[in-house]
Amino acid sequence: MITNYSTCLAIILEHEGGFVNHPDDPGGITNHGVTKKVYDAWIDRESTPREMRDLTHEDVAPIYKKNYWNRAKCDQLPSGVDLSVFDWAVNSGVSRSAKALQRIVGVEQDGGIGPMTISAVNDFEPIDIIEKMHYARQSFYEKLSTFDTFGKGWTRRNDETKEKALEMMYG
Repeated sequence: MITNYSTCLAIILEHEGGFVNHPDDPGGITNHGVTKKVYDAWIDRESTPREMRDLTHEDVAPIYKKNYWNRAKCDQLPSGVDLSVFDWAVNSGVSRSAKALQRIVGVEQDGGIGPMTISAVNDFEPIDIIEKMHYARQSFYEKLSTFDTFGKGWTRRNDETKEKALEMMYG
């Protein structure tokens, strides 16, 4: 399958924005969507606040590829479904995104996308998966205690992801 990684990454980086350190965000210091904890693990040492502020898209792209895109097997998913799974994986963890996908396609929800999940995905219309991922993600967000603080942005992101995913299907 032709990879949509670059296209999907551009969408995600637009959603993630730049440097933030919101007091209510459990991720803490974040730049281009990569938390300090994730970046420190990537570089195998403690980063400085300056390093976090100076991160570029080129610095974070390989992190997104290895930690999210590859782990969620997005190269094996249909166009549009790859974006839906990838964006939610970035925003809430690969396991949560994978379990939602697995619930939708009716396989064991173990949080790891493997051959059984991929096979089941191929038995569904991508548009149905995209629509159901959008609904499941919104339902998840609305149950979070921080929805009052971040809900408007999460909802916008979820809606935009669905819109872009549907465009990718026909693209």
